[in-house]
Amino acid sequence: MLRVFQLDLTDPDHFVVTLELVPGREASGRAVDSVVGIARDAFDDGRVSAVSITDNPGGNPSLSPDVLGHNIFEIGMDVIVHFTCRDMNRVGMESRALQLAMMGIKNILALNGDYSGRGFGGQGAPVFDLDSVQLQIMLGLLSERINASGDPEGFFTGCAVSPFKRTEGECFAQYAKLGRKAAAGAQFVITQLGYDARKFKELIQIQKAMGITLPSLGSVYVLTPKVAGIINAGKVPGAVVTEALLQRVQDEWRDAASGRQAAIERAARLAAVLKGLGYSGIHIGGIHRSFDMVGSILDRLAVIEDQWKEFLADFDFPLPGGFYVFPPQSEVGPETPVFGLHPPRIGLLERLRYSLLRRVHSTFFDHRHPLGSIYRKLSKQVDAMPGGQLLMHLAEDIPKRVFLECQKCGDCAVQHVGFLCPESQCAKHIRNGACGGSRDGYCEVFPERPCVWDRAYRRLVNAKRTRQMCEGCVPPRMWELNQTSSWLNFHLQRDHQGGYNEIAQRCRLIKCPPLTR
Repeated sequence: MLRVFQLDLTDPDHFVVTLELVPGREASGRAVDSVVGIARDAFDDGRVSAVSITDNPGGNPSLSPDVLGHNIFEIGMDVIVHFTCRDMNRVGMESRALQLAMMGIKNILALNGDYSGRGFGGQGAPVFDLDSVQLQIMLGLLSERINASGDPEGFFTGCAVSPFKRTEGECFAQYAKLGRKAAAGAQFVITQLGYDARKFKELIQIQKAMGITLPSLGSVYVLTPKVAGIINAGKVPGAVVTEALLQRVQDEWRDAASGRQAAIERAARLAAVLKGLGYSGIHIGGIHRSFDMVGSILDRLAVIEDQWKEFLADFDFPLPGGFYVFPPQSEVGPETPVFGLHPPRIGLLERLRYSLLRRVHSTFFDHRHPLGSIYRKLSKQVDAMPGGQLLMHLAEDIPKRVFLECQKCGDCAVQHVGFLCPESQCAKHIRNGACGGSRDGYCEVFPERPCVWDRAYRRLVNAKRTRQMCEGCVPPRMWELNQTSSWLNFHLQRDHQGGYNEIAQRCRLIKCPPLTR
């Protein structure tokens, strides 16, 4: 009988176990047989609710999770397919979603995805046509179509969150985006990997404060010295292994048998802590050869789960100087998230740029402004002129390039990102909040460049306007406006703010839970 992940996860008495499988680059052979064999053993064991299958992990090519998931689904094991925004535009993503629905695979983890890696002939072109919030909306709209066609089961979609961040801006951006994902239709949460129990607890506290009731799975990983070193070096975006933990793992594995046992014990203890903190389940990774280690972890968990408070000290690996939303447990503090008590400093030039751009925007780009109707009439006249676009090029493009590094997308979104351009300053062009890959406030893709969302937070918190990062949903870029005047498009309501496509209409209805009050 097929076990159903959704039913297990919505049962409050069921502590869910999912297992992440990573396909290789081969279409057949030993690597594929190993992945399918682990899934078969997991099904026979009976304690794993579903296996999840990564989508080109690290941005590198691998066997499609869809076809592999279909083969595993036929064994009887339920499947969660990772669905990233990296490799397909919105047309391709809709087609892929329909294909998954036809195959009966309805559990989807919606992700932005790691940046593009290398394929045949070099690095692949990153797409990121939608972001993970917009993908949630698209899958929800497709579910409605699926239901209308007579299939009562739509997609069961989840999202990821990375609470293991060092800066205040990164933390705020992660939790604000989680609120947007929940409002956009996410039905479960899986965390990124970390070993800080206080951060795991913080995520539960944040969801409670925001009124988010999504079941959450905490990531548990079988750490080896090699993997710990890779994560410590920042090569797994969003995951954290500190220097202290890396040294401990290396010491444990001086003897392979002892290291293996220590890895099992750490995984079991973290699982016990997560269960004690109120997580709905665990998401186990790092299993590549056989199911045996998973069985050992779950066996040990059954023995020690009631001792979870004793293990909290085993997961005290904070990032140096890291920000926490709530005070330590030993201190009396507020139950609501506290941001902005000590705003990160920004330079005078940064303040002036933000202030100038905000004033210009409120004066010239607000449909409610007293002169709004006049701007609209002038825009119609210029738009109808034979040389209208050339005139706007001279008036618009030069100052926007100087102040915003404008790429002339024709569908400006700077007002959503603290008056910073998501097209020129975010490698993934995300309009609804930070990806999970930033490190110490710097970009996953260009480590020398500050994350644009961390910069936006710094601007907004100093202006006491951080709520803008939590409100509503920003529709996707309208590619049909590329290389046209965004000023004319705004006043003539041709851009995403006036657009009437399905996602834009749904975005207007979304009410996100507040992160700050």
